[in-house]
Amino acid sequence: MPLPPLPGEDLEHVLEHTRDLWSEVRGGRIFLTGGTGFFGPWLVETFSNANDRLGLGAELVVLTRDPDGTVQRLPHYADLCGVALHRGDVRDFTPPAGEFGVVVHGAAESSQQGHVGDQRHMFDTIVQGTDRTLGFAKASRANRYLLLSSGAVYGRQPDDVPHLTEDHPGGPDVSDPRSAYAEGKRAAEVLAAIAAQSAGLSVRVARCFAFVGPHLPLHIHFAIGNFIRDAMAGGPIRIAGDGTAVRSYLYMADLAIWLWTLALNPGASGAYNVGSREAVSILETARAVAAVCAPAARIDVEGNTRADARAHRYVPSIARASRQLGLQQSIDLETSILRTWRWYETQGTPATITQKA
Repeated sequence: MPLPPLPGEDLEHVLEHTRDLWSEVRGGRIFLTGGTGFFGPWLVETFSNANDRLGLGAELVVLTRDPDGTVQRLPHYADLCGVALHRGDVRDFTPPAGEFGVVVHGAAESSQQGHVGDQRHMFDTIVQGTDRTLGFAKASRANRYLLLSSGAVYGRQPDDVPHLTEDHPGGPDVSDPRSAYAEGKRAAEVLAAIAAQSAGLSVRVARCFAFVGPHLPLHIHFAIGNFIRDAMAGGPIRIAGDGTAVRSYLYMADLAIWLWTLALNPGASGAYNVGSREAVSILETARAVAAVCAPAARIDVEGNTRADARAHRYVPSIARASRQLGLQQSIDLETSILRTWRWYETQGTPATITQKA
């Protein structure tokens, strides 16, 4: 079933906080990969809104393997101001003609679910896609390249580190095939750094953490999405673990502000953590979802806490983004949950939403 546009209040929120940046692409062109997943619609629709409202005369070309399927799932894409779909796979696409000032590379296989060979496919897609888009950026004379990476590049967060900084020396366990996504992102960052040095490309890296908002998948490994799905069904809200793991959540409208700032601000350079610094446990997250969406719902904690267990923490420091670019979280967790729930609530039953999310 088709998905609706993003809420107008969110589009206006993003425009309000990015208005001064858009002059950087007036009359220009942006190339985007990953424009149809969780992050993609937020970049596509906020660009189109700014393009229309500010009369930029700019163009956003969005790479997709299936343009017809994209329009069937997101029919409003066909009418967005200045947005064009370009058919191709990120690993070997035929480049669109002409020059582009900005390339934003967000395409990646991020789901850990599926058949046994997925880890290899995931790693190859991330690395080959990054190599391909970097080559395209050089050939199209782009002067800015934004790579969407992940906080997973840091590996497990130490118990005595409340917030991960960009210079944290850790890394994933390379002996574990489940590290394919994180290692793929690390390799992608190295490729981007080489391109910055050898081709003079202005590379910016967004190390993204955890998020909530419309288009959040409700049926895979994102706990807050699972909780919203359970709450929409009336409960119970099920926690697969013991609820002690710690996360933080940035609303997607704030994410769009951060990503466009990294892509367009002339002063941006290097890697930045992107996320919220406000830490909450998984149990606290479930309670927040219940309070907003289904106050009467029961919360079932299915795992048991071992006496020697260490709570897994995944929370960034955002000091660099705040200090250098003035970026902050502006929408709190409760409002983020409410807006996500309202967007999904208009689309049907929880079972239907799970199938099409």
